[in-house]
Amino acid sequence: MPVIFNQEAILAVKAGSGVFVQTLLDDKTTSNDNVRLQRWRITPGGSMPVIVADTDLTWVQVLEGEVDLIGTQGNNELSNVHLVVLPPSYSGTLTSKHGAILLHAEVPDAARFDPVFAIKPPPFGCVDWTEEPVLNAEHDARKRIYFITPKMFGTKALAGELIIYPPGTEASNHHHEGAEHFQYIIKGSGTVFSNEEPHLIRADDVIYNYERERHYFSCNDEEMLFVEFFVPGEFKTVWADNAPICTWLPTGKNIKGGAPVRNIAAHSSETVIKPADI
Repeated sequence: MPVIFNQEAILAVKAGSGVFVQTLLDDKTTSNDNVRLQRWRITPGGSMPVIVADTDLTWVQVLEGEVDLIGTQGNNELSNVHLVVLPPSYSGTLTSKHGAILLHAEVPDAARFDPVFAIKPPPFGCVDWTEEPVLNAEHDARKRIYFITPKMFGTKALAGELIIYPPGTEASNHHHEGAEHFQYIIKGSGTVFSNEEPHLIRADDVIYNYERERHYFSCNDEEMLFVEFFVPGEFKTVWADNAPICTWLPTGKNIKGGAPVRNIAAHSSETVIKPADI
């Protein structure tokens, strides 16, 4: 069964200077240590050190507000359109003048999922997802924006994307082989069906799916937006009997309607290996 809960159910613990941390996913929550996820709330003027172990893969996504990340890879101003991947041995500090909320996640011992990781770890990288290409689902109204892929960061340990469900959208039943993954609902509400059992979901819910659990989403009367991350980043998607295989079609645009920073060709969600342009 999936792990489903809202961040409100998790106690916030003070950490750093003016920072409150909620541990959403760890080995106690999921019975494994594939991924660790925390929600950080930085109060106005607060700061939080960010230190990455030399074996880990870490990323930070801003949900609300603005932060400054100052560290071994220079200074970066981040807002709610940014996700930043931090390489092993990274050291820095997050500060916020007016306050911010963000997700801090890590894959411990990432070489478990990508043997090349220890030899050639991913570089530091900052993604503005509003500049990335938008892909449309062939059989429904969903939109997908990739922001962590093997091509972008050179590792198979992790994959991440943002999914947008227009009002009333419903996807097809499916499961994944070779990876576990989680979603964090940023906006909207709806229903997630896990092994055909419905669960109501809303903003700030976390959904952790174990390998081979059948699942799909249905959106209510408002747009639903969530991020999802897979560990490892290469896996196979298997669709339920008579369910259409999802093909993602390029729009040639970013979410703002302009030219994207790169191009991605049409591709199927069924393939095990990511296409070379992803």
